[in-house]
Amino acid sequence: MAKITKAELIKLLNKDLGLEYTAMVQYTQHQGVLKGAMYQSMQKELAIHATEELQHAIILAAQIDYLGGVPTVDMPPAKISRDNVTMLKQDLAGENDAIARYIARIRQAEDLNLYHLAQQLRNILAIEQEHAMDLEQALGK
Repeated sequence: MAKITKAELIKLLNKDLGLEYTAMVQYTQHQGVLKGAMYQSMQKELAIHATEELQHAIILAAQIDYLGGVPTVDMPPAKISRDNVTMLKQDLAGENDAIARYIARIRQAEDLNLYHLAQQLRNILAIEQEHAMDLEQALGK
């Protein structure tokens, strides 16, 4: 497998950054419309997730700048629903995608001997995995 270039890594990190923006917006919207007594604690948890996704975006923007790139302001649209279970499944799908991307990104950073970046990505990955666990519990998985 060919080694990734720094320019390619920056491009991928910008994609990740845009998806962190989307996650923040999606969690913010979902916590606002999640309904029902059984979801009250999850509603509070989604607000925490939104804040943590913002922190991920801040970390990624700083790393992209450090690597010589320009942090993106573009983001894919958030997924919305009026159904509680659908919302939580949308959030879980996003977390599972993020987990897979960050596992790949850690390897790519290490291939370029960017161990400081790999460590930052590991920290983000751990939180994304916690988010997935929270959502799986809420969905009864």
